[in-house]
Amino acid sequence: MSTLLHPTTTTETTPLLRRDENGVAFLTLNRPAARNALSIALMTALEAELAAIARDEAVKVVVIGGAGPAFCAGHDLREMRATPDRATYEALFSQCSRLMLAITHLPKPVIARVHGIATAAGCQLVATCDLAIATETARFATPGVNIGLFCSTPMVALTRAVSRKAAMAMLLTGEMIEAREALRIGLVNHVVPEAALDQAVAELAGKIAGKSPLTVAIGKEAFYRQAEMPLEAAYAYAAETMTRNMLARDAEEGIDAFLQKRTPIWQGC
Repeated sequence: MSTLLHPTTTTETTPLLRRDENGVAFLTLNRPAARNALSIALMTALEAELAAIARDEAVKVVVIGGAGPAFCAGHDLREMRATPDRATYEALFSQCSRLMLAITHLPKPVIARVHGIATAAGCQLVATCDLAIATETARFATPGVNIGLFCSTPMVALTRAVSRKAAMAMLLTGEMIEAREALRIGLVNHVVPEAALDQAVAELAGKIAGKSPLTVAIGKEAFYRQAEMPLEAAYAYAAETMTRNMLARDAEEGIDAFLQKRTPIWQGC
């Protein structure tokens, strides 16, 4: 059964929709007429929902998708130009950074469900999510350079998801890349036909939701922390993490279940 925490209507008065099913929270960016541009209201709603999910033990995985013809076209340029002053821009980009960090720090994996376009901060959102599945017709770009605004904040996530050369090519040309190219450079994990997108996302989310939530949380935090460390420090931190993990009940249960050839029963502790 699914739990609807927001209306299912696709009116822009409700910028974010949530549906829970089988331990997965499906969050839908709901500004289809604006290609789901990240308005202040949408980012605020997404931040609040992620904070609630962090406390919700029933949720094991998060999926972020977009309503209408696109995933996300980046920031709302009309909203940005409506109040063209330093304080407004500082607050906007600070909020966007908080949102991306909230995804990274969330102790549950986040999957991007991508169709249509994912551009600028929308591409940043894909790069920030832990995993991404895209349709064959999805396209990606950091096109700020084309309008005199280098995609500096999207650059942070992009350079941590793909190689430097691939990131620089996207950032300096502003050109769209196809889904298969996004797969080749590591921006997405899988590319599927549009008709198979929901099934592919559900299968991946279901596989992860069946793991120990404690182990997944420990692993996600460790992944991002060690990636920013020098090699020796990373190994020392990882060894301590493994030790802490081994002392958890779920590790004992998982190992015993493997040795006894049975399905483990996770306790989340």
